[in-house]
Amino acid sequence: MSEITGAVAGPARRKPEWLRVKLANGENYKRVRAIVNEHRLHTICQSGNCPNKAECWGAGSATFMILGNTCTRSCGFCNVATGRPDAEDPFEPARVSRSVELMGVKHCVITSVDRDDLPDGGANTWARTIRSVRRRCPQTKLETLIPDFKGEWHNLAIVLAERPEVLSHNVETVRRLTRKVRVQAKYDRSLEVLMRAKREGLRTKSGIMLGLGERDHEVLETMDDLRSVGCDVLTIGQYLQPSRKHLPVVEYSHPDRFRKFREEGLMRGFLFVESGPLVRSSYHAWKHANG
Repeated sequence: MSEITGAVAGPARRKPEWLRVKLANGENYKRVRAIVNEHRLHTICQSGNCPNKAECWGAGSATFMILGNTCTRSCGFCNVATGRPDAEDPFEPARVSRSVELMGVKHCVITSVDRDDLPDGGANTWARTIRSVRRRCPQTKLETLIPDFKGEWHNLAIVLAERPEVLSHNVETVRRLTRKVRVQAKYDRSLEVLMRAKREGLRTKSGIMLGLGERDHEVLETMDDLRSVGCDVLTIGQYLQPSRKHLPVVEYSHPDRFRKFREEGLMRGFLFVESGPLVRSSYHAWKHANG
């Protein structure tokens, strides 16, 4: 039993009704899938096995993932492949921007794998991609869901200098569970990414998952930590185990628990709090650049 409201505990339990996902169909979904395939793009919608892919693609929106489809890190929750990445693709920024134009999206979310193998962590590809989208689609607002660049702040500065409308970086979980959930990451380093972005006057955003064994007071402490560095937007979603090789689900949180955390977040001063079982980082992202 959670401190705020009930939860379905244990990894052996079947998923509750509130975690049912819409099936992918519709003409817009097929159109977005065709564009992604034609331009040889990676999306976190596919690589991350996002439960909202049908909804977002059906609405003509997608979150692009740059710098390849193989991550140098091995986070226990993530479905993206881990290993030795391919070389950077110099044509990727142009392909992404052309696809944004074809889809006609007004708010574009871009993320990437971690590229700890590169001297700049991929920062210059990030910058070229942002500039390419802006040249081709000047009316499109950009949200960049970035890695921590191993705390090499000169690389982070390359991305911040492009001034995306929203700068997002996820802490993913509470401080106590960070080493278990994000093996190569550091909780305080993630907070510093957000702090440095806020110092540059950018709107900042972060996200956490429930269901990994966090306690309610730890979630509230995480909210306070994020607000202490000026974080503006928070997303809270249910962790879903991608495979047997990944961390097990400790509990499935009831929608009421998510609603309570949304209320707590808004009381703490977040401009937006997206909180629900199927919420992911880019869920309803177009709202977060406004207001």
